[in-house]
Amino acid sequence: MEGQGAYNRSSRVQATGSSPAVPSLEKAARQVDLAVPPEPIVIADYGSSQGHNSLRPLTAAIGALRERIGRERAISVVHTDLQGNDFTALFKVLASDPGSYLRGDPAVFPCAVGRSFYEQILPSSSVTLGWSSWAVQWLSRLPALIPDQVQVAYSRDAAARAAFFKQAAEDWRCFLTHRGAELRSGGRLVVLSMAVDEHGDFGYRAAVAAIYGSLLDLLEEGFLSLEEVRSMVIPTVGRSRQDFMAPFAESQSFAGLSVEEIELFYGEDQIWSEFQSYGDARAFGARWAAFSRASVCPTLAAGLDDRDKRAPEFIDRMEARMTARLAVAPERMLIPLAKMVLVKGSPGVK
Repeated sequence: MEGQGAYNRSSRVQATGSSPAVPSLEKAARQVDLAVPPEPIVIADYGSSQGHNSLRPLTAAIGALRERIGRERAISVVHTDLQGNDFTALFKVLASDPGSYLRGDPAVFPCAVGRSFYEQILPSSSVTLGWSSWAVQWLSRLPALIPDQVQVAYSRDAAARAAFFKQAAEDWRCFLTHRGAELRSGGRLVVLSMAVDEHGDFGYRAAVAAIYGSLLDLLEEGFLSLEEVRSMVIPTVGRSRQDFMAPFAESQSFAGLSVEEIELFYGEDQIWSEFQSYGDARAFGARWAAFSRASVCPTLAAGLDDRDKRAPEFIDRMEARMTARLAVAPERMLIPLAKMVLVKGSPGVK
């Protein structure tokens, strides 16, 4: 993700999309089995990015826990992300944002771990409550290049699609295995992720078209080489309900976890709603371009031959071209999402 707090400023789509999962996290906080004092209560935020979108859900979870344990008992909040994440921005948000869960609660203690959630991050049987939002769609590695696209969902290359979906299945099982190890007995994990709908639609069609079209613009202008464009891929996969449930198919549990709840739904396109109210096509394009800039352009920039020198200009040019392309014919984005509640040791799907 783009640093210097850029992701926090441009992640309204993620914040809005996460909202339907917040009640599930709050409910999980009310139902989760708690350690006996003085064992700590640990909340893990898997894939925190720069922290702003974690504030509302974690505040809700902490509030629900406080109703059970009172104001004095300590709660540890562990934010995790890759080691290159902008953790400085995260701690600034925690210290200064009016919506920070630290406001008025001196018995909450935040920390951060820079490590991939495709490995074990925290001690076994230590996590009371887990939260992961807009994160598990990112693959642990790039399994293949995509010869005809930047997002595999819109590729017609059978080999690339097969490689991506195989990696997505392996990564999901890996993620679950390590969370199953980290959760204490009776612990709960709430996951919100990109998905595909019942028709197999990944969504974001206009945004992806603008990203790929902008890359081709920069190729035509001579700013990018053909080799650079071919190496630029967004390593994300939207899973179906069947994909999410596959590890649980044989025995209803996997890695000690069972699925208490799973729901696929469409997130709200707040940017489209604002366009309908004000009719500002340029603003519509700029807001979706800012979302794309912060969330995927730094990943695309990894394909540059001289990333350190050209990445800032590349990202600026991409944002400008995406804005122009999206402003031509604004349309509502389809945003398929999935939310799941996983329990360590308690079967039963709702």
